[in-house]
Amino acid sequence: MNFSTWLAFFAAAWAISLSPGAGALAAMSAGLNHGFRRGYFTTLGLVLGIWTQLLVVGVGLGALVAASGAAFQAVKWGGVAYLVWLGVQQWRAPAQPLALQQAAAAGVSVRAMVLRGWMVNAVNPKGTVFLLAVVPQFLAPEHPLAPQYLVIGLTLAFTDLVVMAGYTALAARVLGSLRSAAHVRLLNRVFGALFVLAGALLSVFKRAA
Repeated sequence: MNFSTWLAFFAAAWAISLSPGAGALAAMSAGLNHGFRRGYFTTLGLVLGIWTQLLVVGVGLGALVAASGAAFQAVKWGGVAYLVWLGVQQWRAPAQPLALQQAAAAGVSVRAMVLRGWMVNAVNPKGTVFLLAVVPQFLAPEHPLAPQYLVIGLTLAFTDLVVMAGYTALAARVLGSLRSAAHVRLLNRVFGALFVLAGALLSVFKRAA
């Protein structure tokens, strides 16, 4: 991959990361529930999920999922169920100020937060189809593919780490400024509803003909 091609992909990666979606919701939800320092571990999971998707596309399984109706539906409805479950959890989150909420969430392991982020991006056929459509445009098939996929994976990771840090910090700051339990409850329910909406949108997502 030459520099001009990478620069074009770098710009595309920023657009991908900045676009609102389940990953951004997961990052903001983590900031709401755990504050920035602990919540940011969810972003590490999101990046691992992107790498998983890229690996699936790179070895050809992505094309199989996109082509096979049964495989596509199984992955899609698994993703829908997970997003709806996250929405219910967020809706039912305690309406506490950030300091109390962080103390209550201290028992949630880093591993669990990373796994949650990974699931959001890994179990999402929309991401697989998107990568199948975008990534080949930046590959030079006459050159070894593995180094190119490595560059693409690192570029996506960098932009996601930066953008999701902003989403996580913003959510943690917003919750930290709230003093009313009613306001915190409202914010939790807004994010819960957004997760369910993301699941609903994924449920109607169809493969391109």
